[in-house]
Amino acid sequence: MNLETALKEAMTIEGAIGVAVVDYESGMSLGTLGGGRGLDLEVAAAGNTEVVRAKVRTLAALDMEDAIEDILITLGKQYHLIRPLSASRGSLFLYLALDRARANLALARHSLKRIENALEV
Repeated sequence: MNLETALKEAMTIEGAIGVAVVDYESGMSLGTLGGGRGLDLEVAAAGNTEVVRAKVRTLAALDMEDAIEDILITLGKQYHLIRPLSASRGSLFLYLALDRARANLALARHSLKRIENALEV
């Protein structure tokens, strides 16, 4: 699945507000969909880049031979789900913002994993 199709597929996840594919080395979005008032995806993507970088550095400092599956940030009204792509695809991550009142977190995580596996970058 190409980038555009992956973004559209992610927006079909129940409660999806916005989605982005981001390069955490540069902080730049390769693509975004959704967002709007109250959620500037470009700002969120850049900010979440710092979260991913910090966790990658921490794993390296701890000398852990493991990979991040996903990172969840729980807000009062939203879930922010960050899913780094496999290392073979470079320094990319999927970022999905969900309306907490409408989203099923377990299903969203499962769907994002499926999209990651099908995504060709």
